[in-house]
Amino acid sequence: MAKKSTRKKKDPSDALIDAALKLAAERGWWRLTMAEIADQAGVGLDTAGAFFLSKSAIINDLISRVDDAASAASRDNNADDSPRDRLFDILMRRFDVLAPYKLGLAAILRDMPRDPFAGLCHLRRLRRSMTAMLEAAGIPSDGCGGQIRAKALAVIYANAVRVWLNDDSPDMAKTMAALDNGLAQAEKLAAIVWPTQAPKASPNAA
Repeated sequence: MAKKSTRKKKDPSDALIDAALKLAAERGWWRLTMAEIADQAGVGLDTAGAFFLSKSAIINDLISRVDDAASAASRDNNADDSPRDRLFDILMRRFDVLAPYKLGLAAILRDMPRDPFAGLCHLRRLRRSMTAMLEAAGIPSDGCGGQIRAKALAVIYANAVRVWLNDDSPDMAKTMAALDNGLAQAEKLAAIVWPTQAPKASPNAA
């Protein structure tokens, strides 16, 4: 009697994400349909629709998973690390999680100008992610200051993504350098715009 296979069946949402990014790398993102993604994933279109109503929903779910993985990694950070170091480690964790989807993401970003509305939606989603990354690093993200930090971090991260897509070094040295330089510049700018005030001298001081 043949042995029953013990291979675990892939979750449909995982299969759909993998299929979408694989097909994006092979064919581009703009003309890719949900029917093609479902077929590649080995699920029915109705099943695919129960998980994701659109291609944008697939990307947003992937971003959420990356957010969760990066935030979880923050628990491994040393409490004595500076906020900048913690943020650097968290953002680099994002690249580790995204590595299997690199070619597909490159194709999506190339095709994004064809759909400006979707691009704006993903931009808003990116700012939400950066807000979460600030919080994970222990950096305040509320109020006007927090909004400015999140927007600045989105720019820094987007530039690091651009470098990462063309970074063929085994240790992501170019990506690390781009991210570190961006965070260093932001840190200097913050010190200029919001300098730390020296404590006031006591009136009884000699």
